[in-house]
Amino acid sequence: MDHLTPSNRSWNMGRICSKNTKPEKIVRSLLHKLGYRFRLYRKDLPGKPDIILPKYSSIVMVHGCFWHRHKNCKYSYEPKSKVEFWKNKFKTNTIRDKKVIGELKSLGWRVLVIWECETKNIKSLSNIIFKFLPKPHKTFPDIYQLTS
Repeated sequence: MDHLTPSNRSWNMGRICSKNTKPEKIVRSLLHKLGYRFRLYRKDLPGKPDIILPKYSSIVMVHGCFWHRHKNCKYSYEPKSKVEFWKNKFKTNTIRDKKVIGELKSLGWRVLVIWECETKNIKSLSNIIFKFLPKPHKTFPDIYQLTS
């Protein structure tokens, strides 16, 4: 049973943004500190990707664990009310994600999905980014300096 009234739930859901989320801002800030330059939300690409790095033919998608169903993640819990609605919502989200990533790859883009829970640890997130992208230049900040 939902502990919020329908009007309170509607207000709460209406405040959820699809752009400029906290996890996206964390990833963008880190990319910038590491020396990467990027574009945001190109409408001419499938799914209007979150972060586009044209120089590296790469795209970074920042997915919320709840909305995009991160497997075995504590943030990807199952709602207890309107169960059928949420099952359908999550199913269409994951199908759309796979389709968009496939379309981007077929256009020659490399795609990295960063999950919301991965933005909690900057050192680990830096390692994920460095494994995916070549270093932007010879001098880049020490990962340990980024956490202070």
